[in-house]
Amino acid sequence: MKLANKVALITGAGSGMGKAAALLFAAEGAKVAAVDINEAQVTETAAEIAKQGGNALAIRADVSKSEDVKRMVDEAVAKFGAPTIVYNNAGIEGESNYIANMTEDQFDKVIAINLRGVYLGMKYTLPHMIKAGGGSIINQASIAGMIAIKGGAAYAASKAGVIALTRVAALEYGRYNIRVNAICPGAIETPMAQRIRGGAPPKEHALRRISVFGRMAEPEEIAKVALFLASDDSSFATGAPFVIDGGWTIS
Repeated sequence: MKLANKVALITGAGSGMGKAAALLFAAEGAKVAAVDINEAQVTETAAEIAKQGGNALAIRADVSKSEDVKRMVDEAVAKFGAPTIVYNNAGIEGESNYIANMTEDQFDKVIAINLRGVYLGMKYTLPHMIKAGGGSIINQASIAGMIAIKGGAAYAASKAGVIALTRVAALEYGRYNIRVNAICPGAIETPMAQRIRGGAPPKEHALRRISVFGRMAEPEEIAKVALFLASDDSSFATGAPFVIDGGWTIS
């Protein structure tokens, strides 16, 4: 197993890519501290892991709040020991609106969860990871942090910030044998994507525009990339944005 004897802390683990990663990491031998603001959903994730013979702890936390992030890290450390894998995955899409019409509160909310949440996740786990002798941090960015998407100013700004934070952290903490990378997904079939579509199925012409394969990715496909970055298979990878977008950004 690729993650035997590892401790993984995953935010946004109640659904979508975070849940898929939690299940996969546990199947590969990691003890998983699964975090989400939705307590019921993250409890279900931990229960599924336990049912499959894995070891998981469910933690409710709001990643935009410093006290919550510090507590979630402390709980994970108390239960399993220092996390040597951290997947800062939690995020929201926020309001879709042109900049002049976007409310300041909505802009601030997206930045607080998507960007500040990643910063806090690294801030409170890095000291433990240093003491443990190293590890891997995976930050969830997006191709929206690399290309322009109308109506997505806050989301794009937050994800561009995640890419920048990732690079700085990789530069600062490489000396401690800590690797920091970002995943930049394209169109993934998650509850967030379904909310954006208002519950409607994806339209065929839209699928052709966002992927050369004419489809969206499943959360498990991103989870496998996260597994690569979490494991020793990616031992020389750091400071990099891994674009997994089905060709969206090349078309």
